[in-house]
Amino acid sequence: MSDYGGDEGGYGNDEPDDTFYEPEEPEDFAPDGEIDEGAIEARADAAEEGEEKTVVSGDPMQAQKPSSDADKKIPQDKRTTTPYMTKYERARVLGTRALQISMNAPVLVDLEGETDPLQIAIKELNQKKIPLIVRRYLPDGWYEDWTCEELL
Repeated sequence: MSDYGGDEGGYGNDEPDDTFYEPEEPEDFAPDGEIDEGAIEARADAAEEGEEKTVVSGDPMQAQKPSSDADKKIPQDKRTTTPYMTKYERARVLGTRALQISMNAPVLVDLEGETDPLQIAIKELNQKKIPLIVRRYLPDGWYEDWTCEELL
């Protein structure tokens, strides 16, 4: 007897479902491993006529994507993002530069008695002397590079 009343149905007492999904076989499928040359030629002709676009990798977006990361860079004259540094980029640039300065990287501004690496990095940013590049990734996988001198 179950907690839900009666012995009919309930959790775990259902009849097993013997139906299962069986995929349909393509038209050019030969069960004995034979290849239907006519069907292959028909597909090739359709691809030449532009009816079907075949992607070898299995990823339909791969046909539109460049082959390597270097090919995904947007040229400087076609950049679309704003030329303003976000607060997140500013924090990352200042932290990175302060770490470099704390590890004895050459300082590119007059120190004027300053010893704090973060304050030196802020002074370098204000004078646009930080030798770092901000890489902004776009949703489609492409990216834009902006130097710290270009960003306001």
